[in-house]
Amino acid sequence: MNLIEELRWRGLIQDIMPGTEDQLKKEMTSAYIGFDPTADSLHIGSLVPILLLVHLQKAGHKPYALVGGATGMVGDPSGKSEERNLLSEEVLQKNQEGVKKQLMQYLDFNPELKNAAEMVNNYDWFKDFTFLDFIRDVGKHITVNYMMSKDSVKKRLEGETGMSFTEFTYQLVQGYDYYWLNKNKNCKLQMGGSDQWGNIVTGTELIRRKSGGEAFAFTCPLIIKADGGKFGKTETGNVWLDPIRTTPYQFYQFWLNASDVDGEKWIKIFTFLAQSEINLLLAEHKEDAAKRILQKKLAEEVTKFVHGDEALAEAIATTEKLFLNQSASAESLSVEDLEGMEGIIKIDYPKEKIEAGIDVVSFLSEATIFPSKGEARKTVQGGGVSINRKKVESIDLKIELSLLLHNQYLLVQKGKKNYYLVKII
Repeated sequence: MNLIEELRWRGLIQDIMPGTEDQLKKEMTSAYIGFDPTADSLHIGSLVPILLLVHLQKAGHKPYALVGGATGMVGDPSGKSEERNLLSEEVLQKNQEGVKKQLMQYLDFNPELKNAAEMVNNYDWFKDFTFLDFIRDVGKHITVNYMMSKDSVKKRLEGETGMSFTEFTYQLVQGYDYYWLNKNKNCKLQMGGSDQWGNIVTGTELIRRKSGGEAFAFTCPLIIKADGGKFGKTETGNVWLDPIRTTPYQFYQFWLNASDVDGEKWIKIFTFLAQSEINLLLAEHKEDAAKRILQKKLAEEVTKFVHGDEALAEAIATTEKLFLNQSASAESLSVEDLEGMEGIIKIDYPKEKIEAGIDVVSFLSEATIFPSKGEARKTVQGGGVSINRKKVESIDLKIELSLLLHNQYLLVQKGKKNYYLVKII
């Protein structure tokens, strides 16, 4: 299979400009994707564009990762219902460095390679570009009618909040990125999520009108969970690529908990497993879905790609201690087992409070396992809290020294998957 056939089979292509596949067959092609530095870490929503660049490089083409230092100051209206807060230069700089560091884990930047990956920052070509120069050299090539026809613009103009001039001009700014990269780096392809199609096409139009150059594009679908929930969101928020924000154990658990329907799609999208191996895996999974071999393989492959073999091994070890031996008492876990559980949330709690006597609801709230006593009480009454693998049956339970494992620990479970190790100090 060629690159486009491979990506199509994996479910990674939604819209594609005519001639794109022929261009990729014809020669080594330089292509880029933009990454928005709204945080100092990417999250798993960014994995799809990262994987597109990796597939591109594996197929012999040259990937460019654009970090939007300039566009991050403006804000992309695509898929947004209201204008976002603009970030300061200082925050943007910190975020850009974090994003760059992560991207360098996944792409090969070895300068000896013909198709070595490169990082670019659009602030470099926008910082000295005056407003008058921009409206003269860029604005005159794209009509207001053309800009108004984009879905991202129409939806906002029809909404209650409207749209600022700043965000209205975003598609011109992104379009100029493509023009600059086409002219200076011979970039002939831009990729992105399907919500970016309008902005990307504006870039190809600007290249055609301003320089008569060749430019191509394709987009991938936005990932939506089968149950309608937002992809990449959990009870604790975004699933980040940064192991400090989302531990490898929590990351592994996210993929392990995928539904069968999502797992069947995600194994193609988020792994590099061959078609034959995936087809075999899907057939085996259908024979006995209860074994969840599909989800286990998905979790292993994605965790290994993002965090490496060692972090994967630790995530699996923690999972086995917490879930695979549920019949064993918590007392059977050694101090090394408890302390060695990588990724579960660890909390210190003062011993004198337990010695003074404290009820379970106050303890759960004070230990920040729950944000409030009300939520802790409601969850306990619903049977959603266990301490040392024993369900808390009543809100009247007192947390006493006799409950401690090895005279120092409490293993608290909230819901099905959230574990906390509370160390009494």
